[in-house]
Amino acid sequence: MIWLSVVAFLVSLVFGAVVLRLSRRHAVEYGEGMPQRIHAGEVPRLGGAAILLGVLVSWLAGLVSSRWFGDPSVLRMQPWNGWWCLAVLPAVLGGIAEDLTQRLTVRYRLMLTLMTGLLAVSLLGLAVPRLGIAWIDGWMGSAFWLGVALALLGIAGLPHAFNIIDGCNGLAGMVAVIICLALAHVALQVGDRALAAMLLTTAAATAGFLVWNYPRGMLFAGDGGAYLWGVVIAFGSIALVQRHAQVSPWFPMLLLIYPVWETLFSIYRKLARGVSPGMADALHLHQLVYRRIVWGVFDDDESRRMLMRNNRTSPYLWAFCLMSVVPALLFWQSPMVLMGFCLLFIVLYVWAYLTIVRFKVPGWFQS
Repeated sequence: MIWLSVVAFLVSLVFGAVVLRLSRRHAVEYGEGMPQRIHAGEVPRLGGAAILLGVLVSWLAGLVSSRWFGDPSVLRMQPWNGWWCLAVLPAVLGGIAEDLTQRLTVRYRLMLTLMTGLLAVSLLGLAVPRLGIAWIDGWMGSAFWLGVALALLGIAGLPHAFNIIDGCNGLAGMVAVIICLALAHVALQVGDRALAAMLLTTAAATAGFLVWNYPRGMLFAGDGGAYLWGVVIAFGSIALVQRHAQVSPWFPMLLLIYPVWETLFSIYRKLARGVSPGMADALHLHQLVYRRIVWGVFDDDESRRMLMRNNRTSPYLWAFCLMSVVPALLFWQSPMVLMGFCLLFIVLYVWAYLTIVRFKVPGWFQS
């Protein structure tokens, strides 16, 4: 398992360097006037291609070692691991196409993530088996289609949730690493080494990308990277709950509450203002933190000032994410406790958001 992670890290790291060398011209197409832009200069957005290559090479290496070399790492990889490689491609390749052309609309990208969900349901048999609430679980037992529909919703929606929080150097990438490691930890606790390997190698490939992304922001993950994180984590979350009855379905829900609630809250506030939920804006939590908390940077060079403020924003959100990850790891078998922490996180998020919007952030909290 460790050697596969090393392979994923090195492939992603090296290919990221190749992307930096060859693909800077694509950064020009990311318009200066886009409201979500909080960086200066021309930065290639093809980091997702480097992560994808690192992930696929390591996954295929694990399959080959399992089948032809007696599985020396005792991963016990099976054909379903190979189907993962195929199922992730529509969404991720669609994201990379958008990074290259900037012409793939939200509707078409949503269709591609839904196609990935359909492949996961048909090839991997993924479905949400239960919700940890007795009367709903009894109903789901006689309505298998409901579990399939929830799986499709999660797989199609989570990539876009990661895309929303991917606005600062290292933010979405580190959140993905933290969540992958948490899922892998519980997978190892229940003896699912093959699933843990898929998640660990994803974290390792992301770490290779982060060498170029944080703190200097030399390479962005783009839609391709965000979609890869969302799809793989959705696959892993559903598979873990489906295959191991002792794992509460609220465990991955609490792990993912930050990107999920950021997305739902974003949809709500846009609808409340009478605008389309697909319209980009500059009012996400990380953007407010960037503009109203991370203020103590003084430099005559505008691009350097933006970079420093960008870098200082991500640790605030990493800590915010850990507020849900730590209790999820402590109580991964306890549905009621996990539900309580989900509610607590939502309350804290809304309080923090309103506090920042109303300029009531304590002075000691600003950097």
